[in-house]
Amino acid sequence: MSRMAISARLQMVGGRKKMRVWEGMASFLDHLTSADTDFVFFSQTICPYCVRASRTLEANGLTYVEVNLDHYEGMRRELVMETGHRTVPVVFDTRGEDPIFVGGSDHLMDYL
Repeated sequence: MSRMAISARLQMVGGRKKMRVWEGMASFLDHLTSADTDFVFFSQTICPYCVRASRTLEANGLTYVEVNLDHYEGMRRELVMETGHRTVPVVFDTRGEDPIFVGGSDHLMDYL
Protein backbone atom coordinates (compact mmCIF):
# COMPACT_ATOMS: atom_id res chain seq x y z
CA MET A 1 0.00 0.00 0.00
CA SER A 2 1.44 3.37 -0.94
CA ARG A 3 1.59 6.17 1.59
CA MET A 4 -0.93 8.17 -0.40
CA ALA A 5 -3.50 5.35 -0.22
CA ILE A 6 -3.71 5.57 3.57
CA SER A 7 -7.05 6.78 4.87
CA ALA A 8 -8.53 7.26 8.33
CA ARG A 9 -11.78 8.32 9.90
CA LEU A 10 -11.97 11.55 11.83
CA GLN A 11 -14.73 12.14 14.34
CA MET A 12 -15.51 15.82 14.73
CA VAL A 13 -17.12 17.50 17.73
CA GLY A 14 -19.00 20.74 18.17
CA GLY A 15 -21.84 20.36 15.68
CA ARG A 16 -19.70 19.61 12.67
CA LYS A 17 -19.76 16.47 10.55
CA LYS A 18 -19.41 13.37 12.67
CA MET A 19 -17.09 11.48 10.35
CA ARG A 20 -14.71 12.35 7.56
CA VAL A 21 -12.49 10.15 5.40
CA TRP A 22 -9.03 11.51 4.70
CA GLU A 23 -7.14 10.18 1.73
CA GLY A 24 -3.94 11.33 0.08
CA MET A 25 -2.69 13.35 3.04
CA ALA A 26 0.15 11.15 4.25
CA SER A 27 2.19 13.84 5.99
CA PHE A 28 -0.74 15.20 7.99
CA LEU A 29 -2.27 11.80 8.68
CA ASP A 30 1.08 10.31 9.67
CA HIS A 31 1.34 12.70 12.60
CA LEU A 32 -2.10 11.69 13.86
CA THR A 33 -1.75 7.95 13.42
CA SER A 34 1.85 7.56 14.57
CA ALA A 35 1.51 9.55 17.79
CA ASP A 36 1.79 7.47 20.92
CA THR A 37 0.38 10.31 23.03
CA ASP A 38 -2.98 11.53 24.29
CA PHE A 39 -3.11 14.57 22.00
CA VAL A 40 -1.53 15.97 18.84
CA PHE A 41 -1.63 19.65 18.11
CA PHE A 42 -0.39 21.68 15.19
CA SER A 43 1.20 25.03 16.04
CA GLN A 44 3.39 27.82 14.71
CA THR A 45 6.52 29.39 16.17
CA ILE A 46 5.02 32.59 17.57
CA CYS A 47 1.67 31.59 19.05
CA PRO A 48 0.55 32.39 22.60
CA TYR A 49 -2.52 30.18 22.17
CA CYS A 50 -0.25 27.24 21.35
CA VAL A 51 1.66 27.86 24.59
CA ARG A 52 -1.69 27.94 26.39
CA ALA A 53 -2.69 24.61 24.83
CA SER A 54 0.57 22.91 25.83
CA ARG A 55 0.33 24.25 29.38
CA THR A 56 -3.29 23.10 29.64
CA LEU A 57 -2.40 19.58 28.53
CA GLU A 58 0.57 19.45 30.91
CA ALA A 59 -1.54 20.74 33.82
CA ASN A 60 -4.03 17.92 33.18
CA GLY A 61 -1.29 15.28 33.09
CA LEU A 62 -1.85 14.54 29.40
CA THR A 63 0.87 13.68 26.90
CA TYR A 64 1.07 15.40 23.53
CA VAL A 65 3.05 15.88 20.36
CA GLU A 66 3.37 19.42 19.02
CA VAL A 67 3.88 19.68 15.26
CA ASN A 68 5.20 23.08 14.17
CA LEU A 69 3.59 23.97 10.83
CA ASP A 70 6.47 26.31 10.01
CA HIS A 71 8.47 23.17 9.17
CA TYR A 72 5.87 21.53 6.88
CA GLU A 73 5.01 23.40 3.71
CA GLY A 74 1.37 22.98 2.69
CA MET A 75 0.26 21.18 5.83
CA ARG A 76 -1.58 24.20 7.22
CA ARG A 77 -3.64 24.41 4.03
CA GLU A 78 -4.52 20.72 4.39
CA LEU A 79 -5.62 21.25 7.99
CA VAL A 80 -7.83 24.20 7.03
CA MET A 81 -9.36 22.28 4.13
CA GLU A 82 -10.26 19.29 6.30
CA THR A 83 -11.25 20.95 9.58
CA GLY A 84 -12.32 24.46 8.57
CA HIS A 85 -10.20 25.70 11.49
CA ARG A 86 -8.06 28.61 10.27
CA THR A 87 -6.04 29.46 13.37
CA VAL A 88 -3.47 27.64 15.48
CA PRO A 89 -3.34 25.55 17.48
CA VAL A 90 -5.30 22.80 15.76
CA VAL A 91 -5.85 20.16 18.46
CA PHE A 92 -6.74 16.47 18.09
CA ASP A 93 -7.53 13.94 20.81
CA THR A 94 -5.71 10.74 19.82
CA ARG A 95 -6.64 8.61 22.83
CA GLY A 96 -9.31 6.59 21.03
CA GLU A 97 -9.29 4.41 17.96
CA ASP A 98 -9.86 7.39 15.67
CA PRO A 99 -8.51 10.92 16.15
CA ILE A 100 -11.09 13.46 17.33
CA PHE A 101 -10.80 17.05 16.12
CA VAL A 102 -11.12 19.26 19.19
CA GLY A 103 -10.49 22.72 17.70
CA GLY A 104 -8.29 25.49 19.08
CA SER A 105 -7.09 26.56 22.50
CA ASP A 106 -10.50 27.72 23.75
CA HIS A 107 -12.13 24.53 22.47
CA LEU A 108 -9.50 22.49 24.29
CA MET A 109 -10.30 24.25 27.57
CA ASP A 110 -14.00 23.39 27.14
CA TYR A 111 -13.21 19.85 25.99
CA LEU A 112 -11.20 18.99 29.07
